[in-house]
Amino acid sequence: MFQTTLEPANEEQTAATVAVMGGDDWKRWIDQLADAGVLAPGFRTLNYTYIGSELTWPIYWNGTLGRAKVDLDSKAEAIRGRLGADAARVVALKAVVTQASSAIPVVPLYGTVLFKVMKQLGLHEGCIEQIDRLFRTRLGKGVALDDAQRIRVDDWELSPEVQTEVSRRWPLLTTETLGELADLGEYKSQFLRLFGFGIDGVDYTQDVDPRIVPG
Repeated sequence: MFQTTLEPANEEQTAATVAVMGGDDWKRWIDQLADAGVLAPGFRTLNYTYIGSELTWPIYWNGTLGRAKVDLDSKAEAIRGRLGADAARVVALKAVVTQASSAIPVVPLYGTVLFKVMKQLGLHEGCIEQIDRLFRTRLGKGVALDDAQRIRVDDWELSPEVQTEVSRRWPLLTTETLGELADLGEYKSQFLRLFGFGIDGVDYTQDVDPRIVPG
């Protein structure tokens, strides 16, 4: 078995992570729009985040990234304090393939298992599908919020039936069982599409002339 050790982030690295992935830019942007008087009546702003499950919390939520998530929640509260109770919400979404998530230890492997389980249960959503569900079902009056006043669209991922099955498969994962227990193909396909690859009908073996030839 291959093992590696990661040193915890120091305070400087933690502060840099919060600066990049926290809510400061968001709040400053909204404050400037409000100061300029250009926000429409009933204005609302959303900021997407990922919280994850118990399997990923040790390195994700309980790590340096978690500090940035807490900052994001606090900035949402500050915006609401200035502009109204419904002006700003953090929206917790399900796991998806991004450049950031694919570089975080454990998270990509978790994603391959999660995708297969959710597909088998008829609950799998891509980015567009879950945002469509967000706008159709979570932005009306009286929508339930969690303790941090977030909107939750990760409810299908974190449902007991999904997490119980993911947890059952987790200790069984090996190179030999990956094809049976996880969906590496789906993860790879989504990763390639982030960079414009894996598109049907495109011959990637052909040379491409990057020059733009007039008319």
